[in-house]
Amino acid sequence: MGFELGPRAAEAGHRLVVHESLDSTNSEALRLARSGEGGPLWIVAREQTAGRGRRGREWVSAGGNLATSLLVSLPVTPAVAATLGFVASLAVRDACSAQAQGAVFALKWPNDVLADGAKVAGLLLESEARAGTLAIVIGIGVNVASAPSGMPYPAAFLRSFAPEITAGSVFSQLTDAWMGYAGRWDEGHGFDVIRRAWLAQARGIGQAISVRTGDRVESGIFETLDEEGRLILRKTDGMIRVISAGDVYFGDVSQNGAAS
Repeated sequence: MGFELGPRAAEAGHRLVVHESLDSTNSEALRLARSGEGGPLWIVAREQTAGRGRRGREWVSAGGNLATSLLVSLPVTPAVAATLGFVASLAVRDACSAQAQGAVFALKWPNDVLADGAKVAGLLLESEARAGTLAIVIGIGVNVASAPSGMPYPAAFLRSFAPEITAGSVFSQLTDAWMGYAGRWDEGHGFDVIRRAWLAQARGIGQAISVRTGDRVESGIFETLDEEGRLILRKTDGMIRVISAGDVYFGDVSQNGAAS
């Protein structure tokens, strides 16, 4: 299984390092950033032994799936850098959709990609200040060959829709899709364009959802995203809640029991 940058990414000067095994592609990217690497650099691991997801959760990376991180250094604030999660979500959705045309793909706030309603990809953004810029790591995991079992949400994998898909083919398309959306994002100046593109592919807009933030669960209608990418929830009493981070449950959380 080979990995190559897409032509747009290669022409733009992105680089690629492929490892047989790593603890975590995000951890490796952060180590390189601390040693002076500024990117743009893609890191791929054929095997990931200690992958992690949002809020300190484990990310299971079985063989044949895609585990990759992109390291970039930009003169932006952490709040602006956080909106790159929407850039990455759109790029991952496009890459998956191009490979598995028989599935219906959608985006789940804040940074998951769904295939026929089940999670097929997730993202983790991390950043550290470095000499006047921010070293930003965008970690991406895509279930290509298999999906984990025993998770608190339905999970899918791309080969169930198109058996010929490989992690390498998804990766190449992902790197080029990233170039298009990152160009529109324009170091945060074009986030409104990205926001509108994300909303057009989102699941749950205008519908009842619940959001778990720590030990608290709030329910209401998913109205939209604000100019910073925060979820706008309209509660049954008409009050508006602005939510920066949390786990979205479609429908009634008391009935669903877990995010899907």
